[in-house]
Amino acid sequence: MPRFKAYNYDQNAMVVINYQDQLQPGTFEHAVHYLIEHKLDLSVFHPKYRNDATGRLAYDPAILLKIILFAYSKGITSSREM
Repeated sequence: MPRFKAYNYDQNAMVVINYQDQLQPGTFEHAVHYLIEHKLDLSVFHPKYRNDATGRLAYDPAILLKIILFAYSKGITSSREM
């Protein structure tokens, strides 16, 4: 089982924004979040990670996919701009 960096949408540290409050039902962002968290099985990516015992924690593929889909929806296709 790969190890991922922990993420918490209810965090308030360093940024005064609560990310969970920003995901308003009925918005595109909420739809992307819901689909990735509840409808897609991203376990197909897990065998690619080989950091079970050693190595740095990886970013969760769900978070990365959310960033890419949201950026593409806004017309941002450059990874540098993301």
